[in-house]
Amino acid sequence: MAGKKNDIKGILLTELVVAFSVLGVLIGCLALGLYGYAKFNLFQQVKLQCISAAQAQLDSISATGQAVSKDDFERLWPKIDVTLEQSEGTGQWSRMKLVRAKTKGMSFNTPVNVELSRYIIIPQAQGEIQ
Repeated sequence: MAGKKNDIKGILLTELVVAFSVLGVLIGCLALGLYGYAKFNLFQQVKLQCISAAQAQLDSISATGQAVSKDDFERLWPKIDVTLEQSEGTGQWSRMKLVRAKTKGMSFNTPVNVELSRYIIIPQAQGEIQ
């Protein structure tokens, strides 16, 4: 009888080691999955911030003729850089100007670049025929 008790203790210890090993592998896989999800989520968040910053610049230029001030922009989007380019329209858009807003941000070590553009009507001088 004493021999059977020792065998049972050995089997119990082996079962515990195997169970903890399997549990450790499952927890490791879960951690890797959550890390990938967090990385993707941050990328999407930075992308949406870049889009909203570029859209705000284009809306401000359309409404007021001026871009959002640098102080306000840095307060609203501290980790986003923006560059604006303006050019004259061509062809059927000759009476408009093309404004491009390029925004850049970083998500982990991945750069996020978004470019939005819009044609804006140039106010005509008084007395000019449309």
